[in-house]
Amino acid sequence: MIELKDVNKTYLMGKVEVKALCEVSLKIYSGEFVAIMGASGSGKSTLMHVLGLLDRPDSGAYYLGDKEISKLADEKLAILRNRIVGFVFQQFHLLPRMTALENVELPLIYAGKRHLRDKARQEIEKVGLIERMLHCPNEMSGGQQQRVAIARALVNDPVVIFADEPTGNLDTKSKEEIISILKKLNQEGKTIVVVTHEQEVAVHARRIIQMRDGRIISDEYLQKAKGASEKTVLGENFIDHILLKPHKISGETKFLDYLRQAGFAMLSHKMRSFLSILGILIGVAAVIAMLALGQGAKESIEKQLASLGSNLLMIRPGSEISHGVALESGAVTRFTFQDIAAFAKLSNLVARVCPSVTGRGQIVYANKNWNTQVEGVGADYAQMRAAVPTIGRFFTAQEVKLREKVAVLGMTVVKELFADSNPVGQNIKINLVNFKVIGILPEKGASSWHDQDDTIVIPITTAMYRVFGKQYIDSISVEVSSPDLLDAAQEEISRNIIKQHRLNKDNEDSFRIRNMADIKDTLEATTKTMSVLLGSIAGISLLVGGIGIMNIMLVSVTERTREIGLRKAIGASNKDIMVQFLIEAILMSFLGGLSGVFLGWGMAILINIFAGWAVRVSLVSVILATTFSLIVGVIFGLWPARKASQLDPIEALRYE
Repeated sequence: MIELKDVNKTYLMGKVEVKALCEVSLKIYSGEFVAIMGASGSGKSTLMHVLGLLDRPDSGAYYLGDKEISKLADEKLAILRNRIVGFVFQQFHLLPRMTALENVELPLIYAGKRHLRDKARQEIEKVGLIERMLHCPNEMSGGQQQRVAIARALVNDPVVIFADEPTGNLDTKSKEEIISILKKLNQEGKTIVVVTHEQEVAVHARRIIQMRDGRIISDEYLQKAKGASEKTVLGENFIDHILLKPHKISGETKFLDYLRQAGFAMLSHKMRSFLSILGILIGVAAVIAMLALGQGAKESIEKQLASLGSNLLMIRPGSEISHGVALESGAVTRFTFQDIAAFAKLSNLVARVCPSVTGRGQIVYANKNWNTQVEGVGADYAQMRAAVPTIGRFFTAQEVKLREKVAVLGMTVVKELFADSNPVGQNIKINLVNFKVIGILPEKGASSWHDQDDTIVIPITTAMYRVFGKQYIDSISVEVSSPDLLDAAQEEISRNIIKQHRLNKDNEDSFRIRNMADIKDTLEATTKTMSVLLGSIAGISLLVGGIGIMNIMLVSVTERTREIGLRKAIGASNKDIMVQFLIEAILMSFLGGLSGVFLGWGMAILINIFAGWAVRVSLVSVILATTFSLIVGVIFGLWPARKASQLDPIEALRYE
């Protein structure tokens, strides 16, 4: 069944070469019970590892049936270990947080036979542990743990069972139980190869191989095994069939098994997993909250700009102070209604013109009073500034001309003076002058520094001559016919002012024209920069969380080295180990990302409630943050996963 021809194996211990196997030739026949004996360091364990496909010979040939397999790839050897070989170790190597049943099921997972769970139950029953199958290893004696290991070795119905010092850590009674089980398996036709240094174990074997210094010094048959045959039972076609057509495993089934194993690992180290998840959680929450803050600021600015109107030019007198020096009388341009008429004549460029004066006013209604901004404007203000009243109406051009005492209130003023009642038709006093309320302005919102709804709008003529006593207009808003004409209109209006007021070159800066489109572009660029900055800062915290996951996964690889060795011994391939660790990292990132979305959402709401800042959580930011967290899991989980997959099974099993 198994044949070694001139096999050599050398280990490098620092700079010293240790020859573990020297020109070893050996045949193992079907149905044999073989004991390999020798002193410590004689090479018996190395021989078993080579026979069990856990290690490769440096030279020589290994025949499994009629097929030479010493040069097979690791993936192929993993399939053979899973389907043909069963291992029983001296240290048991049971996963501590799994039950006996779950430990026995492990080889079925890598064979794609999870649906045969009853087989695991049957094997546990065979070794006499059916009542303990839901107990964890730390709830069992040494003998019971070894019986679980034997059941695990048998669950895939292997051709040969290798036992490395299976009774070395057991008391006399447990030792006898394990020997009895091995003898019974041999009587049922299983090929048993035991490595031992105990003579009382070896006497139960039918063949004893003695080793010294890496060589076989004797090979003695105590008796011929019943059913043992020199004729191979593993033909080349049989091996090829296993390698070329391994048990079909659906991608969904394998993924669910990997996910289950990753969940087990995370639950086994709850605090470590929580800290890893916490790093990603904080990073994603920061991304969500910061992007929400940036998006909210952007929309708030856009809303404020919309309230100012579109395609606007704002014309104001120049400052009365230049470079800290007061200007002489007449150095500042004063605007009058003649300027309004002149601008209105530019009909090929200008759609509407609206003058404006502003001041503070004390508003009185019944026994309530409120100090607010009072703005005198023209009749076109409502259309130009998106201020058409939601209730009532705006004043007309005729009312402006007649200096009517009518007022349109902002929502804040309404709440302060009228509470929940309708103010339209009521009389109020503005600086002791009676006014009739004819409408309510649409709500435009407030920021921490300015409330756009804390205002009253009245006709400009009424404001200038009856309330503030002003002779000149504070500012003029000009709505240009098209955005493409903004620059042309600005130049034409500038020339008109210079001509109308007979300004020389020294006084041409005595007025200012602001292009609202330029202001809008500047504010949008600033908001975009702020959003990118906030998002970048939050992204760095997410990156730090990813590095935390990588560190935790690297620690996990180190802590679970023996577990990785065990999984490889029972048939896990490099790909299986790599995918399992990678899914574990991605799972932690996903859980952290999902939790971070809710935390970030909550943070955004709290910012809005307590700081009063506008925030908006967009679906794009949620998808972006979650996706980025998964990418972080893949990137930072890949190296630890690859490191785990490349561990040598023998070195991993020996790791302390």
